[in-house]
Amino acid sequence: MRVQETREQLVERLTRSGDRGVLRFITCGSVDDGKSTLIGRLLYDSKLIFEDQIATLEKDSRKHGTAGEEIDFALLLDGLEAEREQGITIDVAYRFFNTEKRKFVVADTPGHEQYTRNMATGASTADLAIILVDARKGVFVQTLRHTYIAHMMGIRHVVLAVNKMDLAGWSRTRFHEIVAEYLKTAEGLGFQSITPIPMSARYGDNVTSRSPNLGWHDGPTLLEHLEEVEAEDDAHGKPFRFPVQWVNRPNLDFRGFSGTIAAGMIRTGDAVVVASSGIKAHVKRIVTADEDLNEASAGDAVTIVLDREIDIARGDMLAGIEERPEVASQFAAEILWMHDEEMLPGRSYLLKSGAQTTPVSITALKHKVDVNTYDRAPGRKLGLNEIGFCNLSTSRPLVFDPYKGIRETGAFILIDRYTNLTVGAGMIEFGLRRATNIHTHAMDITKARRAEIKHQKPAILWFTGLSGAGKSTIANLVERKLTEAGFHTYSLDGDNVRHGLNKDLGFTDADRVENIRRIGEVARLFVDAGLIVTCSFISPFRSERRMVRELVEDSEFIEVFVDAPLEVCIARDPKGLYKKAQAGEIKNFTGFDSPYEAPENPELRVQTADISAEEAADRVIAELRRTGRLG
Repeated sequence: MRVQETREQLVERLTRSGDRGVLRFITCGSVDDGKSTLIGRLLYDSKLIFEDQIATLEKDSRKHGTAGEEIDFALLLDGLEAEREQGITIDVAYRFFNTEKRKFVVADTPGHEQYTRNMATGASTADLAIILVDARKGVFVQTLRHTYIAHMMGIRHVVLAVNKMDLAGWSRTRFHEIVAEYLKTAEGLGFQSITPIPMSARYGDNVTSRSPNLGWHDGPTLLEHLEEVEAEDDAHGKPFRFPVQWVNRPNLDFRGFSGTIAAGMIRTGDAVVVASSGIKAHVKRIVTADEDLNEASAGDAVTIVLDREIDIARGDMLAGIEERPEVASQFAAEILWMHDEEMLPGRSYLLKSGAQTTPVSITALKHKVDVNTYDRAPGRKLGLNEIGFCNLSTSRPLVFDPYKGIRETGAFILIDRYTNLTVGAGMIEFGLRRATNIHTHAMDITKARRAEIKHQKPAILWFTGLSGAGKSTIANLVERKLTEAGFHTYSLDGDNVRHGLNKDLGFTDADRVENIRRIGEVARLFVDAGLIVTCSFISPFRSERRMVRELVEDSEFIEVFVDAPLEVCIARDPKGLYKKAQAGEIKNFTGFDSPYEAPENPELRVQTADISAEEAADRVIAELRRTGRLG
């Protein structure tokens, strides 16, 4: 019988937590392994639920539950209606509670593969992971995937909770079989501890108290282990890191830098440095909404006032003088891919780390991780929920620490530049100190001087459209007309460059991305030479066309959409490619089994089903004159 306890008594008991600090932990594993039930049982048996909550839970159990006449503890956390109908956890549900020994923050994370990104979110701040396994079913791929993600996210302690032992006849042999199978792969990840515990979350065996059904197990109960495991947060003892979220200037007499201290501590009078520029200053004041502080540490939200005016903006980072973070534009990181659309090396994304946001491309996928064995496997792209070790390059230097040193400054997310969706999460391993002795050499003759001599303004004329739309024909006419008028040009054509510069590339999505990346860099050099360069490429993806646009100045990229319906292109079929594609002789052909993303706001659109190539070329040259590119 549950002892009745008033709300006041419960609050008083919970505020008597001991000095073991805060333990942040997650529950994870495969679908229907009992994660939500376990947390509900843990809270219930620890008398951490108010009586009115119990009444609601009993009512919900009768309506939505799967435990017959008994309380369905999973409903305590599965709050979304969709979760209750499907019997799975979709969102990350957080609970905060105390015992007399310790404070806890628990995240119940999804088990379904579709929601792996939510599990990674919960793991990003956790100290310990409870990996649940159904005693009847054993270790699944998702079990191992969640274990590896826990390792990636810096979790140091794992509890292997072999649940539903009641449905496995309380079998000691079965328990040890599962433990052996799990350890065979998980032990090599370097966790500080892996603690196996047999239990039945539904009935409470070995959750908060020892069970006579599991008398053969001489280890701790789950709650005993959670209360005693060493998981001190050492962020206070790490080097000082302060990402600037906001330059706070309410009036002419006050200028401070607001944010939350990511690691370490700071005192008034301490010397700090702007990590990206190396400029030094001293802390004059540490301001909060209530009062000034003499010192502040990791987790504190403060405004720092310096003793002199220096150039700092949102995204900069203040650091200690002695132990500064790395500043580099190339680094290696482990990436968890979170989107249905595959990650392609060479494609441009946005990287967000703290308050820093910068364009980034994955320059190489070094290897993928086989979540069944944790072995390395070769690969050219990452699919949904796949994990890979990559090299990345940002458009400007990034301030960071290796993730294993400081989580807060070593983590980042990748954002699709077109949809603004988060598509990946990364943990920085180390900076790539490649070619650190190579710097940009200032030349006496500049792009502006070269263009002035030629009496023109350089530009990229980027002709995009389906095969057969007329790109190469129009570009050839444009170059001929410009040359006859005395202008200086060069032409890059999709077919021609595949005989030389890009002869090693095929027509997969990954190869198409690399094809355009290389052409973009070459076109940029021609623009630097002061030339007007025509580029005729199907270039089916908006993201790569945007990448080339960003290599030059705003007005130097002119996108010409050579628009012709697919049926018109098929009727023309000047190279016989559509016929081969229809016969299955060509794979990954744009318009058939590979997509084409039409420009949304091109500088110029010519519909070649309605006008001749000659007329289209004249329209392009008219656009150049209108925008002043021809002197």
